Amino acid sequence: MLTYETLKTKPKELLALTGLARREFDELLPVFAQALQAAEAQAHPVPRRRQRAPGGGRKPSLRTAEDKLLFALVYIKTYPLQVVQGQLFGMSQSSANEWIHFLVPVLATALDDLGVLPERDGAQVAQHERRQAEPPDLIVDGVERRRQRPKNRQKQALHYSGKKKQHTDKNLVLASTRSKRVSYLSPTLPGVVHDKALADWVDIQYPRAATLRSDLGFCGYQPRVREHLQPKKSPSGQN
Repeated sequence: MLTYETLKTKPKELLALTGLARREFDELLPVFAQALQAAEAQAHPVPRRRQRAPGGGRKPSLRTAEDKLLFALVYIKTYPLQVVQGQLFGMSQSSANEWIHFLVPVLATALDDLGVLPERDGAQVAQHERRQAEPPDLIVDGVERRRQRPKNRQKQALHYSGKKKQHTDKNLVLASTRSKRVSYLSPTLPGVVHDKALADWVDIQYPRAATLRSDLGFCGYQPRVREHLQPKKSPSGQN
């Protein structure tokens, strides 16, 4: 059974399962514990009447805040079936389902409190970037994720990406070139949508002093920034 106590001395396994090094896990833990305490108080505002003697009953699988954070991070990082998640943490599928629905929003609250969640509103990107203690040197790109082929023919055509030669969903991602921090994440659209069309639709408001980098998928894109850097397309017939 996975526990933080057994994983904290295994940095490679911890990183593979959660996406975080131990230092990053320990930085997130106190903020997560605070959000967890608030969520538990809201879920049970009135102390429940004890039904059994102290120490009685089945012992919980997730006893500590560390294990609860580990549970949420493993689910987000690896996205296993709920029955697999339950087996990893010594619980039933139904218990895993309840913990997922309770702990994942708590994790999102903790990440938001730390200020590391990406902005989801394009109009707020400039304000979001001004709060960061780093120069606005940004890169924008479309990111596609493979998805199950829809049964409906119209949906098949809508989600088919000619670039990837498979059915995908697409998001636009804006990231800092220096810290690798994801600054903005767009709504999810079908893979057939072109990168520039998606960028025009979300209408990102960049800091005016920003340097923006993009590939040729954004040819014709004209954001209001200090400098927009793109590779030059070679003339026809030349390498």
